[in-house]
Amino acid sequence: MSTKPPDPAFDEQELLPAIAQDADSGEVLMLAYVSQEALERTTETGLAHYYSRSRDELWQKGETSGNVQHVEEVRVDCDGDALLYLVDQDGGACHTGYESCFYRTLDGDVVADRLFDPDDVYE
Repeated sequence: MSTKPPDPAFDEQELLPAIAQDADSGEVLMLAYVSQEALERTTETGLAHYYSRSRDELWQKGETSGNVQHVEEVRVDCDGDALLYLVDQDGGACHTGYESCFYRTLDGDVVADRLFDPDDVYE
């Protein structure tokens, strides 16, 4: 069995899902998509970069809010069709002000504390 990881298998839109996970606690912080350029910028700078499908542009996590993700390691899954960013998160990962984007249950119960008010961060 080979230990060489598979090459990233970008989809037909040239994107790949990437999960950001807190490197210390193991908490899943967010899911976003990366392009080849976003992955290259992440590995070059050590800061998480993603591709916004809604804005159709590359972005650095925390560029506006200051809540950057310092990437300690990038892992690829067994099929090469998903990435895991192990990160040291500054502030909240979620643009709604929570540490994680997964701050509520399917029933709508909020299960986390808000770290910041997004109205104070985003204009």
